[in-house]
Amino acid sequence: WSSRCRKRYSKTRNNEENMTSDIISRTGMVIVLCLIQSLVLNNIHIFGIATPLLYIYMVVGFQRNYPRWAILVWCFLLGVVIDTFSNTPGLTSASLLVIGIIQPYFLQLFLQQDAPDDLRPGIITLGIAKYVFYVLVLTLIYCIVFFTIETFSFFNWLLWIECIGGSALLTIILILTIESTKRK
Repeated sequence: WSSRCRKRYSKTRNNEENMTSDIISRTGMVIVLCLIQSLVLNNIHIFGIATPLLYIYMVVGFQRNYPRWAILVWCFLLGVVIDTFSNTPGLTSASLLVIGIIQPYFLQLFLQQDAPDDLRPGIITLGIAKYVFYVLVLTLIYCIVFFTIETFSFFNWLLWIECIGGSALLTIILILTIESTKRK
């Protein structure tokens, strides 16, 4: 009986250590992404329409079977911080929550049934074509929600489409660049 208790205790302790290290690493990622976005990327407006939105990378990178409530909490916290520094009250939070809700279900479409429970989506794990499509769809959904809420009108729908397309393209290029450098 005592050996079973020791195994449970050590398993619980390992889970707590993994959770603590995950919280620390994700907090660091939130800080880095917020600094990059607010100090550098928010000042880039290619042709006045395209702005890279790198913070989407955090939501894209949530591993399989990560608790859905935790994904929503991280999306909301990241969104609030970005909204604070970008002066877009609630806009980023709402958009990140939408893709945070979709991400676990959408990731399942690309994984095999026997894939590990802690699999992180990436070029290595999903393959280039699947990963690009995965990032493309989540980024497009984010940009559609973000720019629809921002413009709140369809009178200038051509500008709306240009903002979605341009920002999505820049974001996808940044995410794929980071992911390909991580790979090496």
